[in-house]
Amino acid sequence: MDRKDIWVDFGLSGLTKWYGSTFEFTPLEIAVDAADWGEGAYAPTLREDALRLLESPLPTRVIDILSCAAVRSKFVPEERWMDGRDWLRQIVDVCEERIRRDERRFAAHPPVPAWDPELRDAVLAEVRTIATELEHTTADHPYYAVPEVVPSLERVVTEVDPDLGFRLFLRVLKAYLIPISDSQHLRYRELGERFGYNEFVVDDGTLQLMPRVD
Repeated sequence: MDRKDIWVDFGLSGLTKWYGSTFEFTPLEIAVDAADWGEGAYAPTLREDALRLLESPLPTRVIDILSCAAVRSKFVPEERWMDGRDWLRQIVDVCEERIRRDERRFAAHPPVPAWDPELRDAVLAEVRTIATELEHTTADHPYYAVPEVVPSLERVVTEVDPDLGFRLFLRVLKAYLIPISDSQHLRYRELGERFGYNEFVVDDGTLQLMPRVD
């Protein structure tokens, strides 16, 4: 299955949405369910995202920050239930086990190049356009404060993959209900098309559109 046919947010960004809407299962059980979604259609993209972060030069703190921000969970380093890289390794193991169960059904679809400078710059521009409001909303939230979200997103975009960075950016906007303008929304949709997303990855009904002048 091509990822354009996956009509929900996919990969690691999509997994964080599962965590935000499911509370009766453990994180590992949720990862197993996600990898099994659509008869295993979700597993390759989730594995790809996890491997890219796992093998990246990013500090584990950045991974933990974005994991918290994407699910709107307070960042308390001393209370983290697991090291972020250990968790990514578990996700990779879950996905590889699922893929092996039906390996012949999966064709390798080349991902958008991780270092496409034009897409990288376009995503960075969108993050920076809303950086002040994004940083204020996440760092100063009375219950779910997460520091350094903007620089952490920028590092994913520039050092790992603009595709994953864009999806995590969208997930944080949705998790914290940060309002965007119609023109921003249009640009996000256009970026989603350039990355080859299904339209519902961007427009899943949780972006907060507020009429305003850019």
